[in-house]
Amino acid sequence: MATLPSVTAPAHSTTAETTTPRYTTALSAVTTLFFLWGFITCLNDILIPYLKAIFQLNYAQANLINLCFFGAYFLMSIPAGKLVARLGYKRGMLLGFGVAAVGAFLFYPAAAQRVYGLFLGALFVLASGITLLQVAANPYVAILGPARSASARLTLTQAFNSLGTTLAPLLGSALILSRLPKLSNATSAAAIDVTAVQIPYLVIGAALLLISLMLSQVNLPQIELATEQVADVEAGSVRAWHYRHLVLGVVAIFTYVGAEVAIGSHLVNYLALPDVLGLNPEAAGNRVAYYWGGAMVGRFVGAYLLNKISPAKLLAFNAVAAVVLVLISISTSGEVAMWSLLAVGLMNSIMWPVIFPLALAGLGRHTEEGSGLLCTAVVGGALVPMLFGVIADHSGLRLALLLPVACYAYIMWYGLRGSRRAVVAAA
Repeated sequence: MATLPSVTAPAHSTTAETTTPRYTTALSAVTTLFFLWGFITCLNDILIPYLKAIFQLNYAQANLINLCFFGAYFLMSIPAGKLVARLGYKRGMLLGFGVAAVGAFLFYPAAAQRVYGLFLGALFVLASGITLLQVAANPYVAILGPARSASARLTLTQAFNSLGTTLAPLLGSALILSRLPKLSNATSAAAIDVTAVQIPYLVIGAALLLISLMLSQVNLPQIELATEQVADVEAGSVRAWHYRHLVLGVVAIFTYVGAEVAIGSHLVNYLALPDVLGLNPEAAGNRVAYYWGGAMVGRFVGAYLLNKISPAKLLAFNAVAAVVLVLISISTSGEVAMWSLLAVGLMNSIMWPVIFPLALAGLGRHTEEGSGLLCTAVVGGALVPMLFGVIADHSGLRLALLLPVACYAYIMWYGLRGSRRAVVAAA
């Protein structure tokens, strides 16, 4: 079984901080990974309205993009966790970059053949590589320094992830949505140049390989193994899923990713509604940058606040604020409806980097297994938007926004009660 990765100072060291400086370079290197996968993930918000128009899809059909992308987390996270435990964090990340690059390059033949199914396949391969990166990099950052600052450290690296999600809508709108004319019938849809996605994804694939090459040259420190820190209760048949706060954390990740993706993926269509702002696709796509930009700002601010405020309490506060903002958007129109929904991105900012370490706290040698379970919960980004799409097809986008409200309500409860550590009896 895996042993506990730890950054605790050796027994004869006077302070844990004596080991901290050697992690600075490693943390800087890993932070670059967060930027690129944020960019790739958020580009789906541009891809969905683009392919929806080209292939004349309804909301549920368009959300097959999210199903294939985030469904890869469900299918691949646990195998990825075992692979990382065997290969190590660095080799796991390098392999993840390679697989993701292959997925990005597959967009070229998918566009050339003009087949929706090929796009979905390319997205699944791309997401499988990103899943491996997530499983390796998130716990690596969490344990790359003192445990007490894990939430702040992960929040800071996630801020650079948000920088990627902020730039993606701007570049995607300029390079992809700008090529999308107003459609009146299926004939005009067939005339759209689907190859607009080829160059952006070829560049992404090349960037993945380049960063992989750079990372291979960085000397990442080996995390010391501290088997003596494993609690007695962990001996025997206790597994990661016997920790109540981890299991509830898995649900929290599921609801957080589901709510964030459901809102982000439909912002272009929401802002195009006549009773909101009636924006054209390119203009609406540019506004999506504010949603993800809010998350970026919130994560930089959160990296400071999490050293001053209880992470669990801050998580609950942000969840309540998100509920209020979504309800305001549902009940208003025009600029108020737009800005209140875009402001939800600010509230999303610290959710992932707080839930992740809260759920992994005290898992010891089960940390890798717990990380795999948490990343599996990213399937919320596949299932919640699908349900959102079904509701939107039948009742409209406004009513569908009540689904993220329910998700944020659960996250509030997790911050206040569900994140408390407890180990249930093994079966």
